[in-house]
Amino acid sequence: MILLIKLILAHLLGDFFFQPNKWVAAKVEKKLGAYQFYLHLLVHTALLFLLLWEWRWWPYVVIIVTTHALFDALKMYFQREQSKRTWFFADQLAHLSVLIGVWYWHTGLDWKPWQSLGLTFWAVLTIAAFLTLPTAVIIKTIMSRWTPFTDESESDSLAEAGKYIGILERLFTFVFIISGQWEAIGFLVAAKSVFRFGDLRQSKDRKLTEYILIGTLLSFGIAIFAGLIYTWIIQA
Repeated sequence: MILLIKLILAHLLGDFFFQPNKWVAAKVEKKLGAYQFYLHLLVHTALLFLLLWEWRWWPYVVIIVTTHALFDALKMYFQREQSKRTWFFADQLAHLSVLIGVWYWHTGLDWKPWQSLGLTFWAVLTIAAFLTLPTAVIIKTIMSRWTPFTDESESDSLAEAGKYIGILERLFTFVFIISGQWEAIGFLVAAKSVFRFGDLRQSKDRKLTEYILIGTLLSFGIAIFAGLIYTWIIQA
């Protein structure tokens, strides 16, 4: 496992700490003609050898750096302004997959991941998945009869910001529950209330206040209920 951790650390240092923004801009503009692209690969190579500290690792370094160059080149040539986020996450996932593959290949683990994972993992994964988009749809359906805006353009908030805020607060609440930090949920509720207080005071709209309060209580209530279900499953 320490090998995998070192590989991931080398990647994080090379991609985020030792890659200035001007290098990224140069790669976007000049593609493979940018010398910064090759400097970036050289940095990754140096970091890998520095952290692994033995020459015998050179075949793995070659594989990692070569695939890194390939993925970065694909991103440089095919990403567009509107698809930058998608390409960023796809690129990082591809790099991570290579690192895991190298680690798995080197260790030669006789590991069947989907068979060795236990009840705790599957319970956490299933409940966490439920608390994201499915719960967002459930809450939206419940709240649809009270929506204060007939048109989304009437609201000056970010597009779908409420949905993602709700997803994050539910996941945080769930993590707090399974780790036994119930008091942290109160802090989370208080923090959200502080940020919402200014909006509600300025709007002076009782219906909006009630709408936000119902949505917040539903969101936290479902997350707490899911946390209790998880506790029951694990203790059963």
